[in-house]
Amino acid sequence: MEMDYMLDDSAWRQLLEGVAARFDELTIIRGFQLYKQGRVEELALRDDGLHVDARVKDNRMYDVIVDLDDLAASECACSANRACTHMAATLMRYAELCGRPIQALANARSALKRAAAAGKPSAAALDGKRGGVRAGSEVAATEVPSSAGNTGEDENRSALSSAPRSILPTLTEAELTELPVAKWHERFQERRGMVHLHIRTKQEASELLADLQAMRPVLPWALEQLFTLHALLFVLEKMVKPAQPDRHQSGLFKGYHTQLALEGLIGQARSLLEDKLALADDSSAYWGHLMETADFLRERMLIEDKTLGCFSALYATLWLRWLSPGSSGSAVLYKKELRQLQAAESELGPSLSRLPWTLAQCMLLLYLDRDEEARAMLARDGSKLMLKPEHLTPLLGVLERTEQWVRLCGWLAETGPLLVGFSGEELAPYGDFWAVVVTQMPEAEPVMWRTLQEMLPLSRTVYEDALAAHGRWNRWIDLQMCMGQDPLSIRVTALKPIEKEAPELLLPFYHQAVERYLLQKNREGYKAAINLLNRLAKLYAQLKKDERWEQFISAFVSRNSRQRALQEELRKGGLLS
Repeated sequence: MEMDYMLDDSAWRQLLEGVAARFDELTIIRGFQLYKQGRVEELALRDDGLHVDARVKDNRMYDVIVDLDDLAASECACSANRACTHMAATLMRYAELCGRPIQALANARSALKRAAAAGKPSAAALDGKRGGVRAGSEVAATEVPSSAGNTGEDENRSALSSAPRSILPTLTEAELTELPVAKWHERFQERRGMVHLHIRTKQEASELLADLQAMRPVLPWALEQLFTLHALLFVLEKMVKPAQPDRHQSGLFKGYHTQLALEGLIGQARSLLEDKLALADDSSAYWGHLMETADFLRERMLIEDKTLGCFSALYATLWLRWLSPGSSGSAVLYKKELRQLQAAESELGPSLSRLPWTLAQCMLLLYLDRDEEARAMLARDGSKLMLKPEHLTPLLGVLERTEQWVRLCGWLAETGPLLVGFSGEELAPYGDFWAVVVTQMPEAEPVMWRTLQEMLPLSRTVYEDALAAHGRWNRWIDLQMCMGQDPLSIRVTALKPIEKEAPELLLPFYHQAVERYLLQKNREGYKAAINLLNRLAKLYAQLKKDERWEQFISAFVSRNSRQRALQEELRKGGLLS
């Protein structure tokens, strides 16, 4: 923590109360999303210690000034005219730099409501030292008299603390080897007890996971890998089920603590699956457990709410790593799994989660070298499933890792036009695959250009990067002019290679922009025009065409002689004596 970013307890409580009073819950949620995505790109505390300046990237860059002493006096360049998401994101980044818990800010409003309902002081509920929502609930649980009626969760906690502990179930190596994994989960549940406490926080998840790990002795590495994965899956399922009680409830609205815990569990499980499994084929004593793991993940993936994506991510990782062709997988296994997936469509009907179901089949078809079937499936259902670039990355990554460049080129050419509605950073990984393919297989370059052109205007950023990487400056400039791009909005570093290799191409680009600025007929437009005119002067000098420049600037000044503001800017810019 930097010394410049410090908040004493009094100032922290004041900030929490201000956030609770000024920001609605939706704004706080959206602000947290911006903060979490790293959109607060610049932040500085002024010398007065009361104002925070920041730049937040949303659909564009916004300048934010937060008044810590009076949040109502804060300002943002967006059009909200109130406490906005950019201010909320700035406050969360500032709290992080001060070493204060982000969850307290994220839950400030709900904590204040609970405090008001319980008739308690807001400072007690919002105290950052006690951890946001959890602190608020503890205040309510400890101070509300029992005659007022405890919640079921309070009764459960009381029962857990007062009931005598019985001998906890364990599992031996022999039991783990002989029992199916479904029985493992039953033993997990027995150890957890019949009292159900929903897992909501990372700490609760870690405590339960550690307790489950205490059930086993030292195991052979393969069996330990499988046991640890199922312990993680058990905790994950206990966390997911309360967020997904039926098909009508969306999993989008998870609390801050729960979201962190879910991400942590999925990250641990994926890291485990990334390690090589310590068994090679079906001759292993633990092969049946691996197949039961695949069944476990498939069953949950196929009925999982699309907004959660927990089990679908782990199912994909299992087949990409432990059951890939380079590990324990085989054609026989892939055909069997494919049949089970296909049968699920009629078995599950409307409850089937079609996106992970489709992607799972595509992966298996890819392993079986049945590319045309897989791509036909994506082409048929891609628009209905709202296919995203991130969904294709695992499939394309398989071909990249195995250096199957011809197949990868075919996949890129066929799937690119399916990525409707995505551009910029979202398409960047797709463009990276093309860059690798044409490096390894230069003859694929015409296919790349044709595909990217067909995807315009959405593929503009990827197309521009490819043109720049291959030094096709003529097409690059034509694209900028056709799109009406402002030269001053382009990074100087992006223009430097053109100035060095083909400076003459920039002349029409700059001249066109100068005329557009003049049409604005205001001071800002004139200043921008002068900026470009100075660039033009340098380009003409570099090209040793000083006479042409003199002719142009003389005609330009004469043609605009009645524009007094422009004449002033020309003098300030040194273009008119």
